[in-house]
Amino acid sequence: MTVKIYVPRDAAALALGAEKVAKAIAQEIAARGLDAEIVRNGSRGMFWLEPLVEVEVAGKRVGYGPVKARDVPVLLDAGMMSAGDHPLCLGEVEDLPFLKEQTRLTFARCGITDPLSLADYEAHGGLAGLRRAVSMTPSEIVKEVTDSGLRGRGGAGFPTGIKWKTVLDAAGDRKYIVCNADEGDSGTFADRMIMEGDPFVLVEGMAIAGLATGATKGFVYTRSEYPHAIAAMTEAVGIARQAGILGLSVLGSGRAFDIEVRTGAGAYVCGEETALLNSLEGKRGIVRAKPPLPAHKGLFDCPTVINNVISLASVPVIMEKGAAFYRDFGMGRSRGTIPLQIAGNVRYGGLYETAFGLSLGDIVDRIGGGTATGRPVKAVQVGGPLGAYFPRALFDTPFDYEAFAAREGLIGHAGIVVFDDTADMLKQARFAMEFCAVESCGKCTPCRIGSTRGVETADKIAQGIEPEKNRVLLADLCNTMKFGSLCALGGFTPYPVMSAMTHFPEDFSPAPIVEAAE
Repeated sequence: MTVKIYVPRDAAALALGAEKVAKAIAQEIAARGLDAEIVRNGSRGMFWLEPLVEVEVAGKRVGYGPVKARDVPVLLDAGMMSAGDHPLCLGEVEDLPFLKEQTRLTFARCGITDPLSLADYEAHGGLAGLRRAVSMTPSEIVKEVTDSGLRGRGGAGFPTGIKWKTVLDAAGDRKYIVCNADEGDSGTFADRMIMEGDPFVLVEGMAIAGLATGATKGFVYTRSEYPHAIAAMTEAVGIARQAGILGLSVLGSGRAFDIEVRTGAGAYVCGEETALLNSLEGKRGIVRAKPPLPAHKGLFDCPTVINNVISLASVPVIMEKGAAFYRDFGMGRSRGTIPLQIAGNVRYGGLYETAFGLSLGDIVDRIGGGTATGRPVKAVQVGGPLGAYFPRALFDTPFDYEAFAAREGLIGHAGIVVFDDTADMLKQARFAMEFCAVESCGKCTPCRIGSTRGVETADKIAQGIEPEKNRVLLADLCNTMKFGSLCALGGFTPYPVMSAMTHFPEDFSPAPIVEAAE
């Protein structure tokens, strides 16, 4: 019987040598005349174990990792083909605590299936949601998504169903679905993992959105820094089109929907929905004033749904299992699951999908295992480079949109970056301002000028030049940017700056410059 050996082709695994491992396994299989097949799957999201090689034995997946190419001959000598023991053997992958304690709904297939095998996708529940959607009216689909409580996973947390209903009700000869896959936040990789590890779930989610709103064309807009994701999505769209999942008649329904993959040049501001639309139209990626909202006048002035990858990829399981099933997870107004992306100075970095409600401390200390350096955790930034820094005193905060907002923070795309006690929070605040200055589209003054003045002011504080006066000035700049900027880039930059000043005031009180005596 042919043994299946799984080697990830996820970008994180490739960066750690997965391609060399796959080639080494292929060479050894050929040289030894072994009856084995290599499957290039997505990552399970346990990056400290990558490259993670899995062997399917008696229906169970036994893992070995992290594996280097030089380990392959020894592993095969030790009986890896039959789950033989070795220091790198991890046992059954599904029993590893990091995986076992998750609630994987959106990422149920990621790391398990061959990403570009439609048969594999269907064998693991794929297309069940779309088949149900085909039998429903647009209003019924929208109601199902609304009742599930799904909110935008890109950061804003706006109810997905309400956005869809607005587009459904809008008048227009042509409507669009735009998938915002311009994942530019530091410490985030969930969108990329889905596109590389389970691209059909995004295709399915977009098709359901098209049926729900009357849109006939969809675009996946991603960044040039994601070549593997672009290749996987492009191939998956072609396979889906050939199989009748996309095209003039979705699954024979008589309703049309097709998808095109577009690549941006990597500007951070193009993650903002209106700048993204400008880029899609071939224009410079600058922010549009709102209103009108994209749901009324979006791409090419047509009603447009703009959703994040994870928002759209969460729709198939909702349609398959029903709104009540999905809504049963979570807390408060934050329903369903959220893929936490744990990164930075952390022992166990990776993707952890769970229901909303875990405390920040539980995520960092128990799941993430604390810092990789073994030093105390000083700060955790949640929500990308524009997210607030939380000290240990706020680690009791539950992972919930409203709970974070109440403490002047934001969940954003659920990126969690850990810092130990060597971090200089004044330097981190300066970085936030510098990042905004570099990435600003330049359209509005508070963002364009405020961020530049912010860098200068932070430098003066660091040099001990009138520190008290400049701390007040920095706070005033943040207030102007927060309430005067056109979009979230300028509007959210104050979050990391003000949180650093508030929770780590000692880092903003350098010794004043003393003039040398003549």
